[in-house]
Amino acid sequence: MSRTDERGFTLTELMVTLVIIGLLSSAVVLTMRDPRESLVDGGEAFAARARAAQQLAIAESRDIGLWVSPEGYGFERYDGEGWLPETQPPLQQRTWPEGAAVSVAQGAESEAGRTRIVFDMTGLNGPLDVALSRDGHTVPVAIGADGSIMVGGNDAG
Repeated sequence: MSRTDERGFTLTELMVTLVIIGLLSSAVVLTMRDPRESLVDGGEAFAARARAAQQLAIAESRDIGLWVSPEGYGFERYDGEGWLPETQPPLQQRTWPEGAAVSVAQGAESEAGRTRIVFDMTGLNGPLDVALSRDGHTVPVAIGADGSIMVGGNDAG
């Protein structure tokens, strides 16, 4: 039996196959999104909902509260006797992005682990500074007393 009768792949064929598999794998990994919501996306979503609550307070001439806790945030409306939770989108209760640590600067009204600010019919509110952190990255969200909302130092509205 001579060596020319042997069947199989050559080293070159195997190397080309491995390179092709590697390129395809890289393309798949690069196009996949992180299953955890990005901090910037979470901060921008929070800011957009805060802006919607602010505009609703002005349009309906009533107080809308925004509460923030380490677990999430939500909105409430004042009915003349007390605070009632908002349940309609986009103002229903939300959780922070997976794995995010949240810190709230002192100064706003705090109660039962929640910090609350109130948007009034003039568009003014108490200031609120929230920072979302994960894996060494931090995204600040600042709601100014003048109604401005900034995400990472950029105007969100």
